[in-house]
Amino acid sequence: MSAVVTHVAFHFGAPDKVAYAVRLLRKAVGTGARVLVLADAEQLARLDAALWGSSATDFAVHCYAGASPQAVALSPVVMSDYAGEAASPALDVLVNLGDSMPSAFGRHARVIEVVSTQDEERLLARQRWKNYVAQGYTPDSKNLNLRN
Repeated sequence: MSAVVTHVAFHFGAPDKVAYAVRLLRKAVGTGARVLVLADAEQLARLDAALWGSSATDFAVHCYAGASPQAVALSPVVMSDYAGEAASPALDVLVNLGDSMPSAFGRHARVIEVVSTQDEERLLARQRWKNYVAQGYTPDSKNLNLRN
């Protein structure tokens, strides 16, 4: 089995990280990718509600990492807080909505760091960027230029 070469990208300028994540997850699931979403409990609850509030044609099947092994195995989107990250499955893409550095990001082929327009979040994202670089990664940057 070959080692995973992780591609890291920062998506800067999301006015509403949860709304952006919903669009990102729909797109990823549409390509057949499986995604792990990391965030704090409040963001995960908002994301869960937003995904359930989608129309039937846009719905992205999802579950929490603590769900049954069968649900996790079948779900294209798995959501976890940082405490549960180590026990979460290694999937194609890791989407980080929070301010913490994912501890096991190297298990995923792709990492997407979603960053809002808030100065404090941007500062924390810069620190994560430097951490990735210090570990030998060369992150990409995407400016979303989105409006509320």
